[in-house]
Formats: sequence, C-alpha cells, structure tokens
Amino acid sequence: MNVTLLRLTDALIIEPVVHGDHRGFFMESYNDSLFKQNGINYNFIQDNHSLSAEPGVLRGLHYQLNPNAQTKLVRVLTGAIYDVIVDIRKNSPTFGQWVGVILSEHNKRQLLVPKGFAHGFCTLVPNTQVLYKVDEYYSPEHDRGILWSDPALGIDWPTSNPILSEKDQRHPLLKDAEMNFE
Repeated sequence: MNVTLLRLTDALIIEPVVHGDHRGFFMESYNDSLFKQNGINYNFIQDNHSLSAEPGVLRGLHYQLNPNAQTKLVRVLTGAIYDVIVDIRKNSPTFGQWVGVILSEHNKRQLLVPKGFAHGFCTLVPNTQVLYKVDEYYSPEHDRGILWSDPALGIDWPTSNPILSEKDQRHPLLKDAEMNFE
C-alpha cells in the first residue's frame, strides 16, 4: 500500500495494491496488520454505506464530539466523490483549513479522516456508493455539523447548488459550531 500524508496533520490518503487482469481486479481494502505496519492503528468497529442517486448530492460537514468522536476510513465502491475534511482541533496549526480529494471506483484511493475533523463529500456522478469504516458507534447526542457553504472556510465544492438533507441545510457556521477538540 502507498500512504500519503496530507497537509492537515494526521490525515492520510491510502492507496491499496490492486491486482488486475482481463477478469477485473482484486485488492485488500483493509488489512489490519498491513495498516499497523504503516503506523495506522485504529480499531474500526462499524461500516457505513451510502448510495447517492444523483450527481451533486452533498453530505456534510459532519463530526461527533468527544468522547464519541470518530476516525473514518472512506472509500468509493461505485462512482466518484469530491471528499472534504476540515481541521476543527482548536489548538492545531491548521485549524479551520480544509483539504479536498477525489475518491473514485477507478482510483481506489481511501481517505483516513482522524478524530477532530469535520467530513463531507459531494457526488460527481450518478449512483455513487460510499463505504466508510468508523472506530466509534454513531451517537445522536454527539452528532454535530458545520454548514457546507461557510464563507470563512471557502471550500471549493464542485457544485453551487447541491442536493442537501434538511439537517445539512441547518448546520451552523464554523465560528458558531460546538467543538471539543484540542
């Protein structure tokens, strides 16, 4: 596997080894031993799977507060997304900064989203399926978000008119969001 550090501390792109031939491909999307050999040591306990039927579906920016904060390992099964993370750790030198990467069924890249980051993605093509592992269970009382279009963040989303859930339309701006990450 190839592991690439992103400019936001602790965030990684993981590219698994893909074995392909005329039949298709095979890859290990997750191998605990191999991840640990590369310094990626998380105890993932749940998989989440979403389908977005249309391009322009934007989900995010989501996170959970401590003590139920989640590390996520995100990959795309079919389709493609523009995946965004925002550092919301108050004492981090990159607090309030964001990074966006394209994850697709073709590039097979995975994004490791550490605790203390808000996460969201926008679908680029129809019928996009996203699968992500988490190391904490979903906790409704710790569930929070930041408005996708916060001008202070200036995220360059691939759409100006996304398809949003009601919840994602109502998230606060970063300056007003509840955060307990140091």
